[in-house]
Amino acid sequence: MNRPMIAIFGVATLGALLPACSSNSHTASPSSTAASSSAAASSASTATSTSAAAAPTDYTNLLVQGSDISGAPPNVFTTVDPPMANPGGLVGAAVQFKNQDDTNRIGDTVLILPDAGGATTALNGSLASVGSSVVGGSPQPFPVGGGGQLVAGTSPDKSKAVTVLLFTEGKAFVTLEFDSALNDPVPPDFAQTVAAQQDAAIKKNLPS
Repeated sequence: MNRPMIAIFGVATLGALLPACSSNSHTASPSSTAASSSAAASSASTATSTSAAAAPTDYTNLLVQGSDISGAPPNVFTTVDPPMANPGGLVGAAVQFKNQDDTNRIGDTVLILPDAGGATTALNGSLASVGSSVVGGSPQPFPVGGGGQLVAGTSPDKSKAVTVLLFTEGKAFVTLEFDSALNDPVPPDFAQTVAAQQDAAIKKNLPS
């Protein structure tokens, strides 16, 4: 991944709720990381699996903005599609970014659990099944939010580099997935910048 020159900072993309990120081939199929995160969040509490109609709050304002994580071209990130509220019927929001030449993608999902304990349960469940999205790396503690964990490796088919970053902030559970060319993985400092920006957005905008 080309290193963005950014002055400030901050995927498993939520289980199966976001399209898989790929530096060469982008499909509309959901990411397996999103699926595992979705399952973990659902098992954390039945309240998490309620429909969007039962959770009218729009949490898309919790998502990091492309302008917050962009650097020098081609690393100017824009959304692939508009942010999604309550992805898969789960309370929260999701979005995917790509850079100008579509060689790097970032999937970002924020789920809102009933409480901090539920968020931690969702993180642990997702971490247990992260192998469906990234192989060749072991979870490592990461200094962001609560219980931050980073797994860096490749996609199961070894077609791209994948880094998955999970953390909680209060009752929010965040899944970030960075996908790029196989020989160009995301730099850890950039992953931390994106995560820190996302964490700050939750702290600022999540209702108590």
